Amino acid sequence: MTIEMFLFGGVALFFAVTATGYAWWSDLEPAGTAALIVSFLMAALVFLFFGVQRRKHGSRPEDHKGAEIQQRSGPVDFFPARSGYPVLTAVGYAVAALGVIYGVWLFLIGVGLLAGGVFGFAFQYVQREP
Repeated sequence: MTIEMFLFGGVALFFAVTATGYAWWSDLEPAGTAALIVSFLMAALVFLFFGVQRRKHGSRPEDHKGAEIQQRSGPVDFFPARSGYPVLTAVGYAVAALGVIYGVWLFLIGVGLLAGGVFGFAFQYVQREP
């Protein structure tokens, strides 16, 4: 997580400096200043997340130059079988988007399909043994 932490720290620092300079020279123009401040906050959030994860879990083998591939390998996890929920979610999203254009009734049908697809994704393997 070290490389990612420093990368996003640099991005956050860049946006902080850019937002300060932009706010100073543009006489606090609200749209650009707000966009740069939000960009700084998002990069700083990711930077803090990686910092907390690094402190909590320690460094990874990828953080060391002499690391071997075997140090990162582990057991193969669960891979789900075929599922119809991605198709249902996509159809629900498309119908809801068309409902914005053609009417509330179509939008509500799309939201119902979309909700069914999302709940299916979330609870498809809830009964699976660990």
